[in-house]
Amino acid sequence: MSAPDVTALLAELERSHPDLAEEARTAVEWLTGGEPLETVTQLDVCEFLWYTLPLKVAPPTAGAAKGSGDMERLARSLGRLLQLGGMDRYAAMCVSPTTVQILRTYAREGEDAGTTAYQQALEATGVLPPDVPELQWSMIMGPEELGAHIACSAALELAIVAGESVDRTALTRRWLTEPRADLGGDSWLNRVHGERLNRWVLGRGPARRELAQPFEVRLHAPVTPQPLPALHRLLSVAASGESLPLRLAPSPEAARLRDLAERELGAIRREGAKLAITEYGLRLLQSKSAMWSAVTRLLLARGEHEFEVSAREAALMLLADGTLMSPAKLRERVAEVVGGEGWHPATSLEDVTGPVTDLVAQLTALGLAFSDDLAVRMDRPGQFAALAALRAHALRPRKYVSSA
Repeated sequence: MSAPDVTALLAELERSHPDLAEEARTAVEWLTGGEPLETVTQLDVCEFLWYTLPLKVAPPTAGAAKGSGDMERLARSLGRLLQLGGMDRYAAMCVSPTTVQILRTYAREGEDAGTTAYQQALEATGVLPPDVPELQWSMIMGPEELGAHIACSAALELAIVAGESVDRTALTRRWLTEPRADLGGDSWLNRVHGERLNRWVLGRGPARRELAQPFEVRLHAPVTPQPLPALHRLLSVAASGESLPLRLAPSPEAARLRDLAERELGAIRREGAKLAITEYGLRLLQSKSAMWSAVTRLLLARGEHEFEVSAREAALMLLADGTLMSPAKLRERVAEVVGGEGWHPATSLEDVTGPVTDLVAQLTALGLAFSDDLAVRMDRPGQFAALAALRAHALRPRKYVSSA
């Protein structure tokens, strides 16, 4: 059976329902973007009907009350066209109670209420690929990620239509990670990771790009978790309920490690003269990989100001090969790299001192680096930690500007 031809369908609709033809033409052009009709998926139809149609095709008129009649008419026209093309399941969605209710929500309650209703309805369809351990989907997708998202959604749709009991997470993971013949033996996950790494390398400023370029290949493969004996010992003490040696002043590194474990990780708490481990801390103590992941995330914590993250990121790249540098030279090089990224006001040496000094203190407290007034150097586990932190940061999902 040949694929439905949009031009032929529009001509047939013009003959049978001339009053619907122009609206159907508008709707199908928005839906397909000029691509063949057979490439359309349920996710495409849902996003058109519940988001694109009310917000882009038939946006509200300024200063005027907006009804849902025009939107519903466009939806019905598209439904009639899809029905003529034998796409009955998609046609039914165009006139479904869900679609009518969402369009009326936009009209009566505004954009925020409408998009909330759209997101809830989209989740209920089951064809929206969920976040999985290997990949959190971006709000702003590049071409490879968009292709992966569409492919996963189509696979979910096919399984649902076939009447299978669908584990969305398991199916999405399998679809992302398995080598695919249509990708030349590559996997969608590899494609998305490559796209994100390339975007990360091509970030702000030529000095940063030059520094980051060698890491594009190095960060493709996951980094093997390393032991963290200093933190492990501290959590073990907390788990045993031993008393703190309060009569002896802790070293700066020990004090910083306790602060990191308590305030930054939430792994311990103080109970009088004793340390107590939290439930989260117990999970870290029981899992080397969980402890490693938690610690390396801290090195480029996303809760900080974006400028501070950039300074810490540059410092990790400079130290990741075990290079011996004086603290002053490290700060100077970071200022040079970050200064070319276009921050306003212009970056000074003073601006990077705080984030770089704190990063070095974290690494030293964790036993991942040696530092004193004369030199800073990462040992082998520290170099692995730097790579793990950089990789996690480079592969993070893209959010809207307010979400960094």
